Amino acid sequence: MAREYDTVLVRKGTYKEVNILIDKPLVLKGENYPVIDGELKGEIITITADNVTVDGLFIINVGTSYTVDYAAVRVIKSENFLIQNLVLEKLFFGIYLEKARNGRVYHNNIIGDAEEEYNSGNGIQLWYSNNIEIDQNIITHVRDGIYLEFSDDCTITNNRSSENLRYGLHFMFSNNDLYSHNTFEDNGAGVAVMFSKGIKMYENTFKNNWGAAAYGMLLKEINDSEIKGNTFQQNTVGINIEGSNRVTYSSNDFIGNGWAIKFRGACYTNNFKENNFLYNSFDLSYNSKLNDNKFEGNFWSSYTGYDLDKDGVGDIPYRPVKLFSYVVNRTPEAIILLRSLFVDIIDFSEKVSPVFTPDNLLDIRPRMKQIVHDRN
Repeated sequence: MAREYDTVLVRKGTYKEVNILIDKPLVLKGENYPVIDGELKGEIITITADNVTVDGLFIINVGTSYTVDYAAVRVIKSENFLIQNLVLEKLFFGIYLEKARNGRVYHNNIIGDAEEEYNSGNGIQLWYSNNIEIDQNIITHVRDGIYLEFSDDCTITNNRSSENLRYGLHFMFSNNDLYSHNTFEDNGAGVAVMFSKGIKMYENTFKNNWGAAAYGMLLKEINDSEIKGNTFQQNTVGINIEGSNRVTYSSNDFIGNGWAIKFRGACYTNNFKENNFLYNSFDLSYNSKLNDNKFEGNFWSSYTGYDLDKDGVGDIPYRPVKLFSYVVNRTPEAIILLRSLFVDIIDFSEKVSPVFTPDNLLDIRPRMKQIVHDRN
């Protein structure tokens, strides 16, 4: 019965509904969080019109399927939409944007119960969706917290994505996106950015992403991007990099990781400046004799050089790649020797006369004191 641009108020209560179609501009607003129960039968709300707002609903029991990606809320080919203040539980996919644009996903709480990747979906998924703002959402216990595929010019800010099976945030073939001030904690792995360019990654926290194949962030085939002001703390690997070029890493903190940065190969013309490397087991792992990446003005907690002219910069360059990290790359079982005197001796010998590590991979201006970064 609603006309275009009406507001439909949903009173508090439980409504057993599935396949609700919104095909005209309107506001669907819940009062005191009414429950929309899909009874595990399929998709619950589908939006096909422009200028639609869905606000303040508690949506549960999305259907599960191996052939159809059922979602609590799906937006198809729409723009100027607002999805906000939802609580989603017992879901397959949470909020699914399909060929949508110029919309906002704001302040939603998405709580899955995923146990296996093959029969679980993502919290917020974008597919061929451009200029989307994803802000202040909490996402937990799904497959990927936030997933973007072929989605450009999006901003992802102030979200918390934790305890997800695979990634807290996952990019594929998406360009010129920004994600900042997010927290990715206790996920299978923190963030994967793959086959994309022009990505800006500012002031995020990547924490406690532990496991045999875990990392704070994976970069694969990423070009012309910027990673600035982030904190990588207590991850197996802070950043795992493969085939990524012309990326600037500045003002980041790497604290207590197994490896702060692990180069997997084919990484050229990257610039690392004014980062803090604090108490990582290995600051850098590098698997090639060739290097044209630049390190300058970083602080390394394991630097033992001197500063006779008192300008705050070490008088001798610092070599961040230890011979033992080279050994562990090839023989992982050797990690058991990490704290032994033998390791100290071989690392010292490599520092004096590099044989296995690139002789030009060094920080020519290492800082003597930890760099204080101004976080917004």
